[in-house]
Amino acid sequence: MPRCSGSVVLLLSVLVFTTSSSLFSQDQQPVSDPQAVSFVSQSLAAMTGGTNVSDVTLNGSAVWNVASLSETANATLMAKGTGQSRFDMTLNAGPRSEIRNDGSSSTQGELLVPDGSVLPWEHQNCLVNAVWFFPQLSVLTVTGDASLIFTYIGQETRSGIAVHHIQSYRYISAATPEATALNQRLSTMDIYLDAASMLPTAFTFNIHSVDGADPDLPVGVDFSSYQSVNGVQVPFHIQRYVAGSLGLDFSVTSVQLNSGLSDTLFSIQ
Repeated sequence: MPRCSGSVVLLLSVLVFTTSSSLFSQDQQPVSDPQAVSFVSQSLAAMTGGTNVSDVTLNGSAVWNVASLSETANATLMAKGTGQSRFDMTLNAGPRSEIRNDGSSSTQGELLVPDGSVLPWEHQNCLVNAVWFFPQLSVLTVTGDASLIFTYIGQETRSGIAVHHIQSYRYISAATPEATALNQRLSTMDIYLDAASMLPTAFTFNIHSVDGADPDLPVGVDFSSYQSVNGVQVPFHIQRYVAGSLGLDFSVTSVQLNSGLSDTLFSIQ
């Protein structure tokens, strides 16, 4: 995944481009589509059955594909709330970790690679939901946040399954039209719900290179093989695609819910 730092240079460069103070007064807060919110609520009920989920640890085996190399190793995915996530994998070359932490003042992320280097993510790659691998702690759980806008795209067929297609994005208030459009593009996620079970089948979003060479690099996360764990429907097969290529194929072997994960696990260096 591309790097992403806590810096807000990208967005600030747009925010300072103010053409007129009247633009702010003319900008109206959009609202979520009631049909989209209804489907999201149904999905959350199907996933949790009313059980509150505060954190999760998924242990399992993962196939890691980079270019022509493929490696199988143990891996762990952890999340706390909707703003903290961590992906650890022990490769032949050494440990590799991806960490996201959406603090109260900024969204941050970093990549820890086997040679010991710490690579901060660029801010434009920290605007989509931090928890990309566990739908119960994704944007699907925060419909009460007025800055998160949901739109119902329609019913479609995806991978041979009838799905409800919902789109979400983050709205910045009191911003120029240019900043609003940029933030919407960078934070947009597409959500696909199985029309029969209402369980999520996929999330898709874009990541962005810092040099602009790949302004919109598509990422897809597929969920399947749901099993009930303490009344919560957990996807036991998670696949992450980047630019159409399967980069991570993760099979869950054990699940811990509400274990009280420490915030220190998600600290950014």
